[in-house]
Amino acid sequence: MKLKISLVGAGGKMGMRLIRNLMTTRWKIDCLEVGLEGIEKLKELGLEVITEQASIPVADVVILAVPDVALGKVSGNIIPKMKPGALVITLDPAVARAGKLFIRRDISYFIAHPSHPSVFNWEPTREAQADFFGGILAKQTIVCALIQGSEKDYAIGEKVSSAMYAPVSKAFRITMEQMALLEPALVETLSSSCLDLIREGMDEVIKRGIPAEAAREFLLGHINIQLAVIFKELPNAVFSDAAIKALDRGKKILFKEDWKQIFEPDNVLQQVKDIT
Repeated sequence: MKLKISLVGAGGKMGMRLIRNLMTTRWKIDCLEVGLEGIEKLKELGLEVITEQASIPVADVVILAVPDVALGKVSGNIIPKMKPGALVITLDPAVARAGKLFIRRDISYFIAHPSHPSVFNWEPTREAQADFFGGILAKQTIVCALIQGSEKDYAIGEKVSSAMYAPVSKAFRITMEQMALLEPALVETLSSSCLDLIREGMDEVIKRGIPAEAAREFLLGHINIQLAVIFKELPNAVFSDAAIKALDRGKKILFKEDWKQIFEPDNVLQQVKDIT
């Protein structure tokens, strides 16, 4: 099936990452972009911008590659122009979970988000190993959710998403609500906050006289082995008794007892409302 795909926001940060992969498919890809800088970037790839009127009403799939803060408004402009039976793809669950995505009953809705290459990935070349975001050379998995539509729509959504985030090693099917638990709750609200504090801690010990390179190498090396132990990459490996005591003491000092409330439905809903 030769799909007609409209990529909205094709010249933006995510749009540019997606268009390079979509260009390699046999599908017909239309680029929609309103920013002058984005239009120039697309021209550098030999791509011309097309109007909404010429593309959206005939598209089989519309990909909304725009920031969360703009997605609600953009969806209200774009989705009413889509033909019945078409599929809209968004790149994360925030706007849908916040109830700000424009909804029609005669089209289908799909969300796909990249996991990004795992810290435990092994890649055959230095260039692939340095593809931290994924979508160029390094393998990654993706998570997919069908908000509304048929199994055929899901299959199309997964196929398009696997192409735009390629190379994809596996696609996991979950719900939109579950995806919001992963992002923002798990990886942004929790993981990013913890890692940012770790970086602040490194800066603090540097201020206290430790050479910056020594502090960075010591920390990143320990993070590497800590991740391997905690996530069971090393069979039977455990922390030392002293390290376990330090871990237990640190958690009591650094974290509130009720920190897991970030995964409660009302809290997740507030998180997505805040970022949209």
